[in-house]
Amino acid sequence: MRVVTLLPGATEIVAALGGGATLAAVSHECDYPDWVRGLPQVTGTPIDPSLPGAAIDAEVRRLRESGRAVITVDAEALERLSPDVIIAQDLCEVCAVADGAVHRLAAVMPQPPEILTLRGRTLDGVLEDIRRTARSLGLVPEGEALVDALAARLDRLRQQAAEARPRVLCIEWLEPLYLAGHWVPDLVEAAGGSNIGARSGDHSRVTDWEAVAALRPDLVMVMLCGFGIERARAELDRLDPPLATRLRGGSADVVWVLDGNAYSSRPGPRLVDGAERLHSAMAGRVMPGLERWRPQG
Repeated sequence: MRVVTLLPGATEIVAALGGGATLAAVSHECDYPDWVRGLPQVTGTPIDPSLPGAAIDAEVRRLRESGRAVITVDAEALERLSPDVIIAQDLCEVCAVADGAVHRLAAVMPQPPEILTLRGRTLDGVLEDIRRTARSLGLVPEGEALVDALAARLDRLRQQAAEARPRVLCIEWLEPLYLAGHWVPDLVEAAGGSNIGARSGDHSRVTDWEAVAALRPDLVMVMLCGFGIERARAELDRLDPPLATRLRGGSADVVWVLDGNAYSSRPGPRLVDGAERLHSAMAGRVMPGLERWRPQG
């Protein structure tokens, strides 16, 4: 079997199932496990990821308004690979190739592959996508074992939750300001918190700093989509006025930064690692991929 994954979460699912040997190609964003960096890449983007967050958002809007794709697929490379299964998604056309474009490409291939579309918008939905992927790859026992192990870790976290749940605000993008939706509220709940500002399964939503300050969170989690710790720090340092001014009050003293690229923005097994880090932040403990925000100066 030859499998092509068009988003990092799918690649991580296949690898966690033990199906790494089936991977024929991945997306340009796939970087975990580390060995997938050596696989052929069949996607790309005209956006420079080193641009400031506000400039990236402007470029995304410009591309969409002009009818151009934010993420492109190398159709010729895909046809040469002749995959049996292509794994795509229908969640976000900014983060990965949407399944509609993949179906159009597959329809004209000499041997059209199966298109598996990941649709999970909640944590339970992501776990079900793991099962669906396992079925497509003929790895059903591995899929059940993986889901059971992830569910057991989540149950342990829930059992450790304090009676008083802190009010947690999760920021997915700074300029413009987006609050993290989809599965992130489920991660907060599993970690022992009460998510504010977004609901499980809903799209991440744009808001403003005045509205966020009025929510008076006990804990602010900055988990920027597609960005790690270092890049998130740079985005926070770039804010003018600074974060403390925008939050207006005690919330500015309880800001944590999570590696969003690894632990919150990819619908795959490492979301559970993200829940564990959220629990650690609530307890005031740092972990790899999680740190307390200390503004420069």
